[in-house]
Amino acid sequence: MSITAERMGSGPLAAIVARDIPPGSFVNLGIGQPTKVSNHLAPGADVILHTENGMLGMGPEAHGDEVDLDLINAGKVPVTELPGASYFHHADSFAMMRGGHLDYCVLGAFQVSPTGDLANWHTGKPDAIPAVGGAMDLAIGAKQTFVMMSLLTRDGHSKLVPECTMPLTGVGCVSRVYTDHAVFLLEPQGVAVRDLFGISFSELQDLVEVPLADRTDS
Repeated sequence: MSITAERMGSGPLAAIVARDIPPGSFVNLGIGQPTKVSNHLAPGADVILHTENGMLGMGPEAHGDEVDLDLINAGKVPVTELPGASYFHHADSFAMMRGGHLDYCVLGAFQVSPTGDLANWHTGKPDAIPAVGGAMDLAIGAKQTFVMMSLLTRDGHSKLVPECTMPLTGVGCVSRVYTDHAVFLLEPQGVAVRDLFGISFSELQDLVEVPLADRTDS
């Protein structure tokens, strides 16, 4: 699919991620853009959201009288609970993550390689503050890891790179990358572009140093 309007904002992009999560899935949403996915899951979609701080059955962001400061997502934003929600110890939550009980996690990233290597906890700069949280456990423990990020850094360099130069979070764990320019499928034979947002395939290839296959018409 090719959308020729402006680049995709984080809200509409979150809606695309939400549509790609199959019913019956157990999912963890990481800090940043991924937290917005909870707002776009259709009622009755039968997708159960897990939080590393100990909640199963998280709903969309809370507003107004819905706000309960004891109920927050990974970004410390107040959220709602769905019927049947449960709470548990932090250690039990990590046991779920490490034990392969999550079908999907959606994480942000500093860099992703064509083979699915993920760097999202430290830029490697001496003055940078590392913040791994549960990213390593999620990236390796979930059956599939999706990344949701802006394609370019502030200085215009692609975050989809031939090889990660920043400290790795996980090796070969990412299967799909959602960005404001395109959706990328990381496959054994290489990187395929499924959707384009406000950019042509040739323009996208000029931005990314990784060979791309055009899958937008399939």
